[in-house]
Amino acid sequence: MCLCGSTIAPVDRTEAGDEITKATFEIGESMAAQEIIRVENLTRRFGATMALNGVSLKVARGGVLGLVGENGAGKTTLIRHLLGLLRAKEGSVRVFNRNPVDDPEWVLARLGYLSEHREDLPGWMRVQELFRYTRAFYPKWDSGYAQEMCRTFGLDPSQRIKTLSKGQKAQVGLINAVAHGPELLLLDEPSSGLDPVVRHDLLATVLRSVVAEGRSVFFSSHLLDEVESVADRVVIMHKGTVFVDSQLAELQDSYCAVELHFETPPETPPSLPGVVWSRHQGRRWNILCKANADVLKARAAKLGAQTVKVERPTLNEIFVSLVKDDKGAA
Repeated sequence: MCLCGSTIAPVDRTEAGDEITKATFEIGESMAAQEIIRVENLTRRFGATMALNGVSLKVARGGVLGLVGENGAGKTTLIRHLLGLLRAKEGSVRVFNRNPVDDPEWVLARLGYLSEHREDLPGWMRVQELFRYTRAFYPKWDSGYAQEMCRTFGLDPSQRIKTLSKGQKAQVGLINAVAHGPELLLLDEPSSGLDPVVRHDLLATVLRSVVAEGRSVFFSSHLLDEVESVADRVVIMHKGTVFVDSQLAELQDSYCAVELHFETPPETPPSLPGVVWSRHQGRRWNILCKANADVLKARAAKLGAQTVKVERPTLNEIFVSLVKDDKGAA
């Protein structure tokens, strides 16, 4: 390794010094092995449009990360950088500690990808032909797994891809992305346009089995109930930035949804701590707050309200309230 422009002092290579150097190297290698994605200050413009604005993100090995955001928030642009389809002009992108543009073979050999565009699959091929073609590029391809998943999904391997339904194409694409045992599975809107049964099969059956084997899943979706059902961690993108990056359970635990009943309903929203949004119908008020449930109930009692219900809010409720609040502030 050459450190241009640096002055390196001579090193006394004693036995102790060698041991320290070896230990430091091993620690560095271990940390790099655990971190499969590192994005730092990534900015991307398309003409006058700011697609990504200083995005920084680290993803450790294992677990499911759900990437959510409005259309145009920058989700697909970020994924294209991770795949090496776009070179980072401002900031940096590392996948498996490599630049995916400079080392595409290294990165793509360890990665499985499913696009929301089902037409990416070669329609003239039969399902089994696609699997044989893909197998040639991956020494770890598991033909038994591919056959098993075809049976699970009810797919006919001899059928031509162009004759498959949208849901069947998604299933074939996912099998094709997973059967070689990727360390990282990248899914871009995998359930777009699919019925609930197919969505359940794609996510619950396959994603969790991937994670159980110590691999990682990074998927974007506009279906927040889908993200909530499978993700351990959620990243919310908004206007090209990382708006929220949190463990899903911690994010939901920091909010509280309450339903209050007033004998004499107030004309204005009740004065509760951390109110994000509120709506009312007659004597009942439904309120989302970023506050502790006990604090909210005590405050509501002082206002003369009866606490009818206290719930953990859904990811959808939190997402909508955060985005609306930011738009209002803007």
